[in-house]
Amino acid sequence: MNLPDLSLINARPWLELGFECVLASVLGLLLHKLLYRIALRLSSGFVVPRSLVIQGRRPMQLLLPLLLIQIVIGGAVDAFSLIKPLHHILSIALLAILTFLCIRLVKGVAEGVIGLYPADVADNLRARSIHTQSRVLSRIVMFVVGLVGLASILMTFPGVRQIGASLLASAGMAGLVAGIAARPVLGNLIAGLQIALTQPIRIDDVLIVEGEWGKVEEITGSYVVIRIWDERRLIVPLEWFIQHPFQNWTRSTSELIGSVFLWVDYAMPLEPLRKELERVCSADADWDGRVCVLQVTDTTERSMQLRALVSAGDASSAWDLRCRVREALVAFIQQGYVDYLPRIRASVRNSADPASA
Repeated sequence: MNLPDLSLINARPWLELGFECVLASVLGLLLHKLLYRIALRLSSGFVVPRSLVIQGRRPMQLLLPLLLIQIVIGGAVDAFSLIKPLHHILSIALLAILTFLCIRLVKGVAEGVIGLYPADVADNLRARSIHTQSRVLSRIVMFVVGLVGLASILMTFPGVRQIGASLLASAGMAGLVAGIAARPVLGNLIAGLQIALTQPIRIDDVLIVEGEWGKVEEITGSYVVIRIWDERRLIVPLEWFIQHPFQNWTRSTSELIGSVFLWVDYAMPLEPLRKELERVCSADADWDGRVCVLQVTDTTERSMQLRALVSAGDASSAWDLRCRVREALVAFIQQGYVDYLPRIRASVRNSADPASA
């Protein structure tokens, strides 16, 4: 007597379920492709919506097929006792992808807002302010979203829920220990929120930090990257800017006044030097036309100090303008007034020889 193949009979429902899952995946991918093209066309000409569509493409490409598979698996939970672990795994994957989608959408909003305010213009103070707020706040929101997503995934495990309930009674001591351990992270997080709201620094600001001159290149959720003038990078924690004083040359405006110091002899006529300074500034493209003056700012027993003040539209232009003005004034003195450079005066007297007297 031939017995029926029980393994084949038991495998058939699984094959049918697998076929339905594959079909759901293909349907989800086709649906995503269609919806993505429609969303791209509808968002054409709108910066923020288009940024949302572009940032949400990859997570939605995973979410739609997985959502349809979850529906198929969910309908077969009662028929297959072994499918419950798979259903739990798919639920965790859905939560992870939803968290990923929310993070990408937050990033899309931030990039869209940044795209509305380009910083490559002459007066970019408002644009730099919005860029800083968008980047810092978006990183804080993404951190919170990731934390909530991780907590949601952990709460799908019954054991974790029980542990959380048992630890609730000792939450005071646990919170104190966690607070001490996570103080640097929480400090930088709060400092980032303060910087985003009060804005002591912004993207592309010119700072003097620890004696180094540089521009703010990036503000992350925990540190600031400053590009030094010689292309080095200075990494400073966010909390440092709240606790220490520093110089911000572009806090209210990007315009700066640069100074050039020269030491000359008392006999040096100032009027020709002033006219030469005005000529140099007028011929220089970096001079913004606001300030161009020459003053005597200090004197010693041997020489006097001259200070030339010149203005420019930004820090880089001010630095280059100062160097060119310094070179031009030194060359002017060397060519026409070389005898009026600082020098030491001495009076030498010939004393009478006692032998000849």
